[in-house]
Amino acid sequence: MVKEPDREIALNCSGKCPAPDTINRQNPSIQGDLEEESSSIDQEPRSCGDNSVWAHVSPLLSAACSDLNEGELIHGDNFNLFAAMSALEIMDPKMDSGMVSTFYSIDEAIESGFAPVPISSDRTVDVQCIIDIMDHLLACEATWHMGHSLAQTVFSCIYVLRPERTSSHALLHSFCRVIRATCRALVSVVSDARTNEEEDLFTMTYGLPFNGDEDGKGLLLLNAVEETICRQLRACKATSSKRRVFEELEPLQTNPQLEEGFCKALLCRIRFRKHFLHALNCMRRPQGRGLELARKHIAYCIAELESVLSSVEFLSLETVENGKNEMEESTTGSGRHPIGFDPNLNKRLSAPTPPRAIKLLSWKKAIDYYVKLLHNLDQICAFKLEPDLDAVLQFVVQFQKSRPDLVARAHLQLLLVQDGKLYGRDTFLTICARSLALDVTKNHGLHLNEYILQLNQLMINLLKILCANTPWQRRKLGKILNDWSIFNVQMGITVGHMMQQVTTPRTPKNGDKSALILNHIYGWLEEQIHWVALRFLVLGFDLKLYSPSEYCMVYWYMYIILWKLAEKAHFRVLIIVHTEERKAKEEDYSRDMAREDRISLWVLLLKCQTSLAQGLTVMIAALRNEGMCSKSQGPFNTENEKFVQHFGLLQKASLPKYDAYESFSESTCHARLDYLPVYECFRDAQKMAKEIKVGYANDPDKLAEVVGLEQVAEHNIIAVNLLCQDRCLKVSFEFIHHPHFATAVLQEKWLWSQMGLVSQEPALFATSIKENILSGKKDATIDDVVEAAKASDAHTFISQLPNVYE
Repeated sequence: MVKEPDREIALNCSGKCPAPDTINRQNPSIQGDLEEESSSIDQEPRSCGDNSVWAHVSPLLSAACSDLNEGELIHGDNFNLFAAMSALEIMDPKMDSGMVSTFYSIDEAIESGFAPVPISSDRTVDVQCIIDIMDHLLACEATWHMGHSLAQTVFSCIYVLRPERTSSHALLHSFCRVIRATCRALVSVVSDARTNEEEDLFTMTYGLPFNGDEDGKGLLLLNAVEETICRQLRACKATSSKRRVFEELEPLQTNPQLEEGFCKALLCRIRFRKHFLHALNCMRRPQGRGLELARKHIAYCIAELESVLSSVEFLSLETVENGKNEMEESTTGSGRHPIGFDPNLNKRLSAPTPPRAIKLLSWKKAIDYYVKLLHNLDQICAFKLEPDLDAVLQFVVQFQKSRPDLVARAHLQLLLVQDGKLYGRDTFLTICARSLALDVTKNHGLHLNEYILQLNQLMINLLKILCANTPWQRRKLGKILNDWSIFNVQMGITVGHMMQQVTTPRTPKNGDKSALILNHIYGWLEEQIHWVALRFLVLGFDLKLYSPSEYCMVYWYMYIILWKLAEKAHFRVLIIVHTEERKAKEEDYSRDMAREDRISLWVLLLKCQTSLAQGLTVMIAALRNEGMCSKSQGPFNTENEKFVQHFGLLQKASLPKYDAYESFSESTCHARLDYLPVYECFRDAQKMAKEIKVGYANDPDKLAEVVGLEQVAEHNIIAVNLLCQDRCLKVSFEFIHHPHFATAVLQEKWLWSQMGLVSQEPALFATSIKENILSGKKDATIDDVVEAAKASDAHTFISQLPNVYE
C-alpha cells in the first residue's frame, strides 16, 4: 500500500500539474479533497534550466494516498507512479527524488561543518569521537565485504574521502590513509582472483578517489602515532620518581583519570589495523613466501581484537544509558553515533543500479566477522605447499565447509594458482606424474604436448572454480564436466593410437616413455572427472536442492559415480605400487610408503561411501515401493523430468555412458525391505569405517567424517530392522551425523511404544494409578489400563482402593 510521503516531492510536470480527476479514478471519494488541495500547489514554479518547470505536488500526493486501498497506485494523464519507480530503477537522473540527502555534495557537507578538523576543541571529546570513527569504519568495512558498495560503506566517511583535510591531525590522518590502503589491497586481490559474484564483495569504485599516492605512507605515519601513544601510556602509568622523563610529553587528552583507558583503546585499534594490512600484503608474496610472517600478523590481529572488545566497558562509561537492544545494534563500542558519515554523499558513484538502502553490521558482529576471516586466512597460511594434488583438493573441500567469505577464498585461489602453476612453481604435468609415481624428467618434450597443455588449463580452471562460492561453484562444475568429457574422448583416441605403435612390450631403459606416461595420465584424468561429478552431486545437499522424495535417485547416481571413482583410484594405487617396486629393483630407491597408505585409505573411504550410497538407494526404493514414503511424483514434473533437471549436465558428459534413468528405474522398481543386500551394504560400510578410523587417527577432520559415516551405517541398520517389524511405520531422513548421507529417523511415539521399563524397586509417580499405567502408552483407553493391571495381577488390589484407578 502506498503511504503518505514523509518529505516534499518534486515532479517534472512541464509547467502543468495532473488534473485532480485523473489522479486516482478508482477513488472518487477523494475528489473533493483533491480540489481543495489543488489550490495549494499553484505556487510559483521553479525553472530548472532545460525548458522544464518543477512544481511541488506533495499536498496533491498526500491527498491521493490518503484513501488508496492495498494494491492501488497513483495514476494520472501525465504522471504514473509505476513509470516513476521504473525510471528510478534505471537511474534516470530526472527521477532522483526517491533518495533523501542532507547534503548534495561533499564540499557542501564540509562547508557546513559536518566533518570538522579537529573534531572538537575539547581534546577528550576529540579522542572519543576518533575512536567512534574507527569502530564505525570497522563495521562499514565488514558490511562492504558482505556485498555492499564502497561508496555507501567505507567511503561514506568524509575523512576517508578527503584525507588531505586531516593532515594536521596525525592520528585521524594516518588511520584514514591505512583504511584506504587496506581497501585497495582487498580490491586488488579480489579483482585478480575474479571469484566475486553479485552476492560477494563489491569491487567497483565508480569514480571514488581510490588511488591516492599518499596512502602508501599511511603505515609509516601510523607507526609514528602508535609510538607516541605508547609513550603517553607509559607516562600516565609512570611512578612519581619517573615522571620527569615524560614532563615534555603532551598527554593524549586533558582528563588524567581517562588517559590510560583512551590510550589502550586507541592502541588496540591502531595495531589491529596495522597488522591486518601487513597480513594482506604478506599473503600476496609470490610462491607463498610470506605465509609464515602473515600468520604472525594474523595472531596479533586476533589478540588485538580481544583487546578491542574488552575496551567496551571503559568506552561506554561516559555514554548516556541506552537500551540493551540499541547497544547490540550500535556500530561503535561506545554506543554513540559517529561524526562525518553520510551514505548518500556518493549516491552517483554507488553502482549503475538503483541505490539501495543498506543496514550496517553492528560493531560486535563486525568483530565476529573479522575473527572468522582471520581464522580462515590462518588456515590458508598453515597449509603445507606440497606438490600433491590430492592433498590440495581435499584441503579446498575441507576449507569450503567453514563457508569462508570472498576475501579468504580469493587469497586461497591466488596462492594455489600463480603464473599457470601450482603455488607458482610446480607444473601440472609434474603434479600428475607425482600422483602416479612417474618420472617425467627424461621426457623433456612432454610438457609441450598439446594434451598436457590443455590438461594444465583444465586443472587451473578447476582450482579457480573450487574457490568460488557454493552456488557458483556447483553451476560451473556442471558446465566444465562437458569440457573434461570432450577432452577425455579426444585424448583417449590419441593415446590409443600411440599405444598401438609401441612395438615392444617394454621401452628401452633410457628411451622415450611418453606414450606410457600419457596412457597413465589418461586413466588419472578419468578419476578426476568422476571426482568433479561427485563434488557436483554433494554440493546439491549443501545447497538443499534435493527434496526427500528425490533422495533415491540422488543416492543411486552417487553410487554409480562413487563406484567408478573407487575403481579408478584403486587402479592408480596398482600403478603406483608397480612403479615403486620396479624403481626399487632397478636402482637405489626409497619407496614413499606414506603416500601409498594415504591413497589406499582414500580408496577404502570411497568404498565405504559407495556401500552407504547403495544401501540408502535400496532402502529408500524399498520404502517407496511398499508405500512407506512418498514417491518423487509431483503435480508439475514427472520423475523422469526431475531426473533430467538434476543430472542433465552429468548425462551430457556421458556419466554414466548408458541411459541413466532407465537403469535407475530397473534397478529400484523391485526393491523390498527384506532384500538381504540392504543389510550387507550398511554392515560393509560400518566395517570399513572402523578400519579407516585407525588410519585417520591423526587427522581430526577426516576422523570426524569417518565417525559420521559409521554412525549413519549403524543407525540405518537399526532402522531397517525396526521397519521390517512394522510395515505401517512412517520414516523420515535427516542429516544428523553426516551432511551428505542421510539417517533414517523413525517416529518417536512408535519407538516409545516398543519399549518398557521394569524397575528393581516398586516406585510410583506422584499422580493417580491410571496416570502411572498410562505413562507406558499415552493414548490408551481405560479398558487398556484395566487389562494391563489384570495382566500384572494388580487389578484386584487396585479395585479395593478408595479411588480405585483415580
